[in-house]
Amino acid sequence: MTGPDGPRDVAARRPVRARRLVHRGPIWDVVADTVELSPGHAVEREVIDHPGAVAVVAMDDDGRVLLQRQYRHPARREMWEPPAGLLDVDGEDARAAAERELYEEADLRAARWDVLVDYSTTPGGSTEALRVFLARDLRPVPAEERFAREDEERDMPALWVPVDEAVEAVLAGDLHNPSAVVGVLAVAAARDRGWATLRPADAPWPERRTGRLTDAPPDPDGTGDGV
Repeated sequence: MTGPDGPRDVAARRPVRARRLVHRGPIWDVVADTVELSPGHAVEREVIDHPGAVAVVAMDDDGRVLLQRQYRHPARREMWEPPAGLLDVDGEDARAAAERELYEEADLRAARWDVLVDYSTTPGGSTEALRVFLARDLRPVPAEERFAREDEERDMPALWVPVDEAVEAVLAGDLHNPSAVVGVLAVAAARDRGWATLRPADAPWPERRTGRLTDAPPDPDGTGDGV
């Protein structure tokens, strides 16, 4: 159910009495916020301050989706996942970032883009918001124009998987990457609904944050003057 009577996340704030930097990294920071959850009851919560990311479910004319296998060191696994990347370029449009990732990681361009689903990866401990795009009307990038991949992206085997087969892999516990799980289930649901649930590629995305928490003051009144 959607609409006023259905479940819907809403923006909310609590007073942030203090903030201290725990760790500053090249991609994300960790801060500790003292948050007043109710009058007179404050707790400290460590937060990973993440720039956000995009993922791309690329679907070919045969209804197959592209998955790539990449080593993920924290998980100690080689995981099948859609092309994806960080929103680490200041001011970059989310669709432009998705186009870049599809080009760089998969040697593909797409003529049709839609928003498939938005989600927060770890809302209990991170600010990361992730938008999953559906890319269709695909065409390969000519060999002379392809991106030179490095590090973990240098050798990423690719597999085109029928959507229903990908759903079975998710439900069997064979796929664990969150963008793969969310993206596969979302594209199957959207397909079964005649694509009526798709949103424009430039649909509003209020959950996406800009700037770093460490660059913003605390918000002692919970009014939104801080972050």
